[in-house]
Amino acid sequence: MVEAANPKTRYRLVGQPLLYAISIFASLGVFLFGYDQGVMSGIITGPHFRQFFSYPGPIELGTMVAVLEVGAFVTSLAAGRVGDIFGRRGTLFAGAVVFTIGGAIQTFTLGFKTMVIGRIVSGFGVGLLSTIVPIYQSEISPANHRGKMACMEFTGNIIGYSSSVWVDYFCSFIDSDLSWRIPLFLQCVIGSILAAGCLLMPESPRWLIDVDRDSEGMRVLADLHGGDPEDLMAKSEFREIKDRVMEERESGEGRTYSNMWKKYKRRVLLAMSAQAFAQLNGINVISYYAPRVFEEAGWLGRDAILMAGINSLFYVASTIPTWWLADHWGRRPILLSGAVMASLLIQTGVSLVAIGWWMYIDVPQTPQAVVICVIIYNAAFGYSWGPLGWLWGVEILPLVVRAKGVSLSTATNWAFNFLVGEATPYLQEVIAWRLYPMHGFFCACSFIVVYFLYPETKGIPLEEMDALFGEDELEERFDNESERASLVSTPLPTNHQAITTPHRKSSSPRRGWVSRLFGRGRPTYQPIADGEE
Repeated sequence: MVEAANPKTRYRLVGQPLLYAISIFASLGVFLFGYDQGVMSGIITGPHFRQFFSYPGPIELGTMVAVLEVGAFVTSLAAGRVGDIFGRRGTLFAGAVVFTIGGAIQTFTLGFKTMVIGRIVSGFGVGLLSTIVPIYQSEISPANHRGKMACMEFTGNIIGYSSSVWVDYFCSFIDSDLSWRIPLFLQCVIGSILAAGCLLMPESPRWLIDVDRDSEGMRVLADLHGGDPEDLMAKSEFREIKDRVMEERESGEGRTYSNMWKKYKRRVLLAMSAQAFAQLNGINVISYYAPRVFEEAGWLGRDAILMAGINSLFYVASTIPTWWLADHWGRRPILLSGAVMASLLIQTGVSLVAIGWWMYIDVPQTPQAVVICVIIYNAAFGYSWGPLGWLWGVEILPLVVRAKGVSLSTATNWAFNFLVGEATPYLQEVIAWRLYPMHGFFCACSFIVVYFLYPETKGIPLEEMDALFGEDELEERFDNESERASLVSTPLPTNHQAITTPHRKSSSPRRGWVSRLFGRGRPTYQPIADGEE
């Protein structure tokens, strides 16, 4: 039995204020690689940058932009083991420090080789951050608000992107190398703030319990539930996590990659596919090269960066509705509508095809039309695949292999990110407008995969994901959780972790088109009424 937590909480904030505070601060981790995307998209079009690097060609330019993903790919593979050994908070701190060092190397670069080294080092930091921040976020978030927390995190990423584009725009008025060195230096400042703040953040309670630091884990859970060490919901959540950890140990589940592939291959592959499609759907053609896209369309020089800045504001705004929609609509409807058509947003694939069409016909209206198409595309992506590509892949993986599984899915992100970043400048010159319909095709492919293979995860606690994937052992455990069911019937204002009632498999699952769209194509789970067997 765990010792009672100290009634005097270690944090000034408790309950939801603490949850939101640490979620927002952890989002600085994704703010950083959003900032990096935007800062490079702007400075590579500047005359002083081009002159300093002797007017680089498309291959050199693509290498400078995309080589960061090489570093990110490497450390994202290692982040799973690092996160299990040193904890979520320790990994977050290490990522922030490494990213800051890489940013300093880029800021004071002496030439192409030094810049590439700095980009790789920053990539090492990005790989750690991009893997561990979603894990940390999901492990401290309640099930019925997990979507909101993850989507707020993605908004932080896009705010970072937007901030860097506007910094690029205002610094473009500086007539010296400071026009691109200042934007690069600001990421060092932000990285330092994140590193310092990590020392004050609580560790993930699930990781603490997993490594038998039970009293610390219970203390964090109590803080997240309002600070009362006797809170029934906090104790129930602790028991659920601890029981799950002990079951995994008793069953002999190893934490090796081979065991993960043997038992959870389907989930890992689905998590990897979510990250792959997020890149193949074309977002980084815009994020990394928005000013170049606008230059292709007819906007020149500083005006191209200005259009990228305006586009980024719409991009940020598009991520906000998903804060609520993710936990109300569910993940599947948003992913599907992001790939084709939602009631408010036009199909992302159509938008990409339209960009190529307007560039092909090259009429006086082309510059304005391309800006509109890019805004529509970014809005569709920002409310769908952007946030949910990161959320869905994290929440479907069990604690025993979560860090390793997420590291593989994140590595997939950076592998495809590198592919898109490296190839885009070359393809823009070789196949021109045809590049955009190509990514539109992948939008259609992503719709098909989600429609047939992605189950709905809305409102399901992390410890209960096994039942969603058909593991009968956990379904039997649901039937025996009468104590937990009774706790749910007592509303508590400090509720942190959503506790669901036991579930049974529906005898007649609906399988129509509308049912599939809203995640009902698979057997559903319904609450068991009191007194039922």
